[in-house]
Amino acid sequence: MINFPIAKINIGLNITARRPDGYHNLETVFYPIKINDVLEVIKSDQLTFEASGLGIPGRVEDNLCIKAYHLIKQDHDIPPVSIHLHKHIPIGAGLGGGSADAGYFIRLINQTFDLNLSIEAMSDYARRLGADCAFFIESKPVFAFDKGDQFESIELDLSKYHIALVMPPTHVSTSEAYRGVKPAPVTRSLKDLIQLPVADWKHHIKNDFEDHIFKAHPEIRGVKATLYQTGALYASMSGSGASVFGIFDKKPDLEFLEEDTEVFYGV
Repeated sequence: MINFPIAKINIGLNITARRPDGYHNLETVFYPIKINDVLEVIKSDQLTFEASGLGIPGRVEDNLCIKAYHLIKQDHDIPPVSIHLHKHIPIGAGLGGGSADAGYFIRLINQTFDLNLSIEAMSDYARRLGADCAFFIESKPVFAFDKGDQFESIELDLSKYHIALVMPPTHVSTSEAYRGVKPAPVTRSLKDLIQLPVADWKHHIKNDFEDHIFKAHPEIRGVKATLYQTGALYASMSGSGASVFGIFDKKPDLEFLEEDTEVFYGV
């Protein structure tokens, strides 16, 4: 069976406190965007994993799809599978690509072996793999809080706008992003701010990672400035970066950026 893991953007991201377990409490809005990987799972005699497309760093045994398989197998007598992942979602971009692959893998396993897992059961497996993995079980807009793994559904539809995403040739690791962050409580929750008109978001909605990441990677700051110069109603780095998205009321012409960056339109 095949499915097509999608990416997400973070609209706003507030780091509100450091937790005793070493993680951080945060609030953000996850919004799905149509940049896809391709994931195939086939019943097999042994567990195998192969990848194509963008290079995936790290050991195969540390891939979240492999970890998800072993996690589910603890509770269900599933046979080995052959996994093929074609990687298209940029890595180190703040788009949740690895988490998306894990979430969609859980969905594929549930479907392939008729496990009849509920949404909540699949989400529980996903939360054990990573903070944002559970979002990709349903891939619907949510307000996320605590570690970013607890969700409230929100009404947010950006389909009448044009979203462009720009990925500079820069990688920002999650550890780098969190090293420079300074947690602080919010005076007005993002859950309320997201209800404002999109054109007002730039005055109220921020990403707490931007200040120190922009200092370390001024090229990312430059992309955001360029998106505003070309007419974006709102522009922001997604998650911990390095990608930057812009929301426009008409399709922008960003061809001049394509020589030095990857540009995704209509996402």
